Amino acid sequence: MHLAAAALVLSAVLAPPVHTSGPLTVYDIALAPVGSEATVLSWATPGGGTFVLLHTEGLLPNRAYGAHAHTKPCGLNPADSGPHFQHVPGGATDPVYANPDNEIWLDFTTNAKGSGLAVAQVDWTFTDRRAASVVVHAEHTHTGAGHAGTAGARLACLSVPF
Repeated sequence: MHLAAAALVLSAVLAPPVHTSGPLTVYDIALAPVGSEATVLSWATPGGGTFVLLHTEGLLPNRAYGAHAHTKPCGLNPADSGPHFQHVPGGATDPVYANPDNEIWLDFTTNAKGSGLAVAQVDWTFTDRRAASVVVHAEHTHTGAGHAGTAGARLACLSVPF
């Protein structure tokens, strides 16, 4: 998989990005076919924030997916990647904590060829606590109380050294 020369190396302004590319660990081959791939780019912005880009290929065409940064690397089981990374830890489904300002949400809809693109920008950077993976979920992320941050089953995972 290739990102256009862009790799968004607008790093004249931004710090060098973290870049991980390769096959996903796939948990559901019906919704994330074997051979699906993902690329994650992440960098700190000059103002003290973080920018994350997710590009996928080989997923189902014209389909909505959710994706989030998680606390642990991918493993053999979908739950191995742990919960969503939260800048300020709190309730997993409490919208005060489970929101796109406190977590990294990368929801996307694939195009007719099964490629997807998502970006997230938050106003904080990683410290000694870091996310370790990006998990692709079965649906876009919910925002309501008691369901905030949920996005269905974990379909695939990519370990990322944020």
